[in-house]
Amino acid sequence: MSGRLFVIGTGPGNPEQMTPEALAVVEAATDFFGYGPYLDRLQLRSDQLRHASDNREELDRAGAALSMAADGANVCIVSGGDPGVFAMAAAVCEAMENGPAAWRAVDLTVLPGVTAMLAVAARAGAPLGHDFCAISLSDNLKPWNVIENRLELAARAGFVIALYNPISRARPWQLGEAFKLLRHHLPATTPVIFGRAAGRVNEHIAVQPLSQADASIADMATCIIIGSAETRIVARPGKPDLVYTPRFMAGGKR
Repeated sequence: MSGRLFVIGTGPGNPEQMTPEALAVVEAATDFFGYGPYLDRLQLRSDQLRHASDNREELDRAGAALSMAADGANVCIVSGGDPGVFAMAAAVCEAMENGPAAWRAVDLTVLPGVTAMLAVAARAGAPLGHDFCAISLSDNLKPWNVIENRLELAARAGFVIALYNPISRARPWQLGEAFKLLRHHLPATTPVIFGRAAGRVNEHIAVQPLSQADASIADMATCIIIGSAETRIVARPGKPDLVYTPRFMAGGKR
């Protein structure tokens, strides 16, 4: 008889932003698969086993977890943020589609979490108050020309854009190129929010106009939100500015 496989997210890193539903799964599961730093966020008992792996081993991790669940264990795969946003839920579905029939018989539950763009948006105000999209800048799994095309079309369509995986040692130039492209389609004053480690003790939130947006201040722990032409900044003396995108556009009905 097959066991169960849960795919959960730890949220952006603050333990208080992990959902009670996910915490209940952590209490009940016997084996935990995930990237080491994500597993480190959990308070596991001595009878619960960790199976840590590198961040680029998603399909191998999914297969190992599915095999164990197919053999009857209650298994938990751990992602940061929300497991369905550029994370492990898609890898599990891909492994189930292409793996043995026994994997498709596993009882699978994907639980929602708080993804990085929501945490960063909450710290800044309400930049996602109107239509928005999320784009990963990693060209490991898709060509760079596809990313450029999506950025251009999203900017032209008036979407606020959340950028995941903006920069790394192996990919140091993509974010700068993305800013350069977007400057051709958005006002120079468009707010760009750099949100690093939102909700954690080392949190850093910075807002720069697109014309001056500095890619070098970002890293892989940074989620970036680029406003639309509608996005506004509300200055508040003695307090951080608020960045928000109005719910209403010209020509809309109130």
